[in-house]
Amino acid sequence: MKKSAICLALGLALAPTAGSAQVMIQMEKITCGDAVAMPPDDQLMIEAWMSGWYNQKLGYTSVDLDAFARNADNIMKYCAAHPKDQLMGVIQAAVNQMQKKQ
Repeated sequence: MKKSAICLALGLALAPTAGSAQVMIQMEKITCGDAVAMPPDDQLMIEAWMSGWYNQKLGYTSVDLDAFARNADNIMKYCAAHPKDQLMGVIQAAVNQMQKKQ
């Protein structure tokens, strides 16, 4: 009896719950139009993820929150005018342009 109670408890602990659904987003497929149409909370999540991705690629270990907000705003403004562009391509072009200025 004790053994089956332990197995049942372990099984329930490992079983997925309704509140732990996962969402998979393929970042390379997001267009500017998709990004602009997202709710603000989703936009912020995508902006933060993309910022972390590109900062890591460039070897940065700190985040300038003012620059993050400014860059995210500039990208969204560009995207509003170019909804068919791929978001990652737009960000990569901005990063390339920034690196040329340095």
